[in-house]
Amino acid sequence: MLAMLAKEPSHGYELRARLARALGPVAEGINEAQMYVTLTRLEKGGFVARLDAPTQRSDRKVYCLTPAGQERVAEWMSDVSWPRPDLAEFHMKLIAAAQGALADPISIIDAQRRDLLRRLREVGRAVMEEKKESDAALLLEGILLRLQADLRWLQACETAWTKRSTPQ
Repeated sequence: MLAMLAKEPSHGYELRARLARALGPVAEGINEAQMYVTLTRLEKGGFVARLDAPTQRSDRKVYCLTPAGQERVAEWMSDVSWPRPDLAEFHMKLIAAAQGALADPISIIDAQRRDLLRRLREVGRAVMEEKKESDAALLLEGILLRLQADLRWLQACETAWTKRSTPQ
């Protein structure tokens, strides 16, 4: 939500609509009331501030990022930790980066790929040190397969974002 506000100040209904466009069916469970509850929490946390700017509907509160919110978005954009891939969150990171001109989506994909390749090397070394028939070998194989699948998905992301950025 913070990254969506990096593009421009918005009210909850606008944010929800942008999230719905970005996430498709994954966003179906998000309702407008939840948006405002989260915005209130973010405001109390010092990440967003309410603007007094008039809107077409006077009952809608418009929110913008504070410096702390901008800092949090920058941290999120550079975070490559992927202990348990949340594909929807990573997808949102790419969309927010592009829409808010926060970062190049391809550079985010590259950073994530480098981290996954590092992890893949670590797991590969552990697999070679483990006895083939051990219980740990099966777990390591699962981790290896998961990392390989994540890398294939990142390749699909790169292909899609490269097509978007190439003038046709």
